[in-house]
Amino acid sequence: MFFYLTTLNLVRFLTETVPHVDEGATDALSVSTVQAWNHSDFLCRNYVLNGMVDALYNVYCKAKTAKELWESLDQKYKTEDAGTKKFVVAKFLDFKMIDSKTVMSQVQDLQVILHDIHAEGMSLSETFQVACIIEKLPPSWVDFKNYLKHKRKEMTIEDLVVRLRIKEDNKISLKRIDGPGTTKVTNGEKVFMGNSATAEDKGEGNVVLKLTSGKELTLSNVLYVPEIRKNLVSGWQLNKFGFKMVIECDKVMLTKNGVYVVGKGYALND
Repeated sequence: MFFYLTTLNLVRFLTETVPHVDEGATDALSVSTVQAWNHSDFLCRNYVLNGMVDALYNVYCKAKTAKELWESLDQKYKTEDAGTKKFVVAKFLDFKMIDSKTVMSQVQDLQVILHDIHAEGMSLSETFQVACIIEKLPPSWVDFKNYLKHKRKEMTIEDLVVRLRIKEDNKISLKRIDGPGTTKVTNGEKVFMGNSATAEDKGEGNVVLKLTSGKELTLSNVLYVPEIRKNLVSGWQLNKFGFKMVIECDKVMLTKNGVYVVGKGYALND
């Protein structure tokens, strides 16, 4: 409506009052000035009223000038905007991620709420938004949450979303361990490593590796140890099942029956 009145050159009547005329002035210029202003104000007021639904028209038609009408509407909707802001903030504060839904879908829902907060004129720094998303991660993500909270380098929202997506993809892949060939560990067994450290073994099962040659390699009796930050490959087990292993240029090169596999980022545990 404001834009429409601007195109009609009537928007000034939303803030102007009737021109002041000295008492007793009857000259033609003063009279014509007041009449012209009243005519334009009448048009402006009725353009606004004409844009209303019938229920609102009946409430606001008693306004005597465009300025009075506009101020009444402004006061009404500013009050409603304040209520909207409180609702959006409450929605943000009450938002909690749960394990039964994917984290990425819930992050997207939270980003929509943050967008609504910004749309209401309440600005939040990106650092604050990143911290909030991390804090609202579901209970099963507690280890990753603590890992992110202790990172010294600040992240952008885009960086955080990428990390969460990678982490969730990895969690989905690890769920294969919970398939038919999996034995859950319930007696608190631990993995003992070369540096004398130990980590709790949460499960055991099969993992399918997709090789660069396009073929697939199934590793049996793979231990699921969430505390270990790198995948451990047992050289002894590989040799036992006929694989030949050579470490070259920080890469693990495996061969079996003429099939070559090159891997990076795996630690060896003998």
